[in-house]
Amino acid sequence: MKITKLETFLVKPRWLFLKIHTDEGLVGLGEPILEGRARTVAQTIAEMEPSLIGQDPTRVMHLWQSLYKHAFYRGGPILTSALSGIEHALWDLAGKAAGVPVYKLLGGPTRDRIKVYKGVGGGTAEEAVQRAKDAVAQGFLAIKTGPSGGRPARIIEQQGFVQRVVERFAAMREAVGNEIDIAIDFHGAVSPQTAGLLIKALEPYQPLFIEEPVQCQNVDVLADLARKTHIPIATGERIFTKWGFREILEKRAASILQPDISHAGGIFEGRIIAGMAEAYYAAIAPHCPLGPISLAAGLHLDAAIPNFLAQEHTTFGAGYLKEPFVFKDGYLELPTKPGLGIELDEEALADKI
Repeated sequence: MKITKLETFLVKPRWLFLKIHTDEGLVGLGEPILEGRARTVAQTIAEMEPSLIGQDPTRVMHLWQSLYKHAFYRGGPILTSALSGIEHALWDLAGKAAGVPVYKLLGGPTRDRIKVYKGVGGGTAEEAVQRAKDAVAQGFLAIKTGPSGGRPARIIEQQGFVQRVVERFAAMREAVGNEIDIAIDFHGAVSPQTAGLLIKALEPYQPLFIEEPVQCQNVDVLADLARKTHIPIATGERIFTKWGFREILEKRAASILQPDISHAGGIFEGRIIAGMAEAYYAAIAPHCPLGPISLAAGLHLDAAIPNFLAQEHTTFGAGYLKEPFVFKDGYLELPTKPGLGIELDEEALADKI
């Protein structure tokens, strides 16, 4: 089997899908998107295409290493997002060629279902509480919110701001009870001084994790904050490849890593990152505010690793996939068909391209 063509197409609301065509008629699907830079990533894939034409798509690791290491400029969000989407599609083809789901090529599943969480951030405290209740009514066992205190946080905050953030979180906790996980994401937009105040004040309500309390590149400060709290610190959505995550683990800057399988290098790179994290007793909660192909790639990684925590998602695929993912009691069922286990609904997609 040989690669004959790479095809990208923009998909509403803000996604980029990839098809890798072969001479045997099999087509691999990938999602090589970087939010707000879809056309740039598409152009990057077009420039990578000549290196892939005529190649055997089942040599996934060889092609990944070739594309990554033969690039003069390595890493970064554009190149690794393009590479990630290509890698998704190569694994999809490899699984289809072998007649098995991708997670079986990664050693088989370590679980039969995947826990997912729903974002309920933004708005007033009352709106956040209602969205939290609605999510639980839909069957979610885990949700994530933001630290809204009515305005952007200052370098050193007033006690009133901290109280508003905590009261909002406390109201959500009271509304859904102690058996529902609630994470909080600072989006890397809070200063180290204010982040420390917020983390300490939130501790009585035991967030599932505190995501990006400061900028993810500020690893030493992340490590300092992590040492001062028992609440798990999470980061990783803007970190790329195993090399990017090494320092975070070495400095114990986070105990939950959140590689984005459409940005960090793809499924197997996520598997490597998970293995590194396991050696440091850290968990994996993949980032995914993207489309259904990216979610599918994440589910195969989630199934194959022992230290999986929870999967972020935006869509279960309705209006994009012929068979959307099945959600029940807070979990998604594992795909069982070969490759990524999904098929695009081309008719429904016609209105989104």
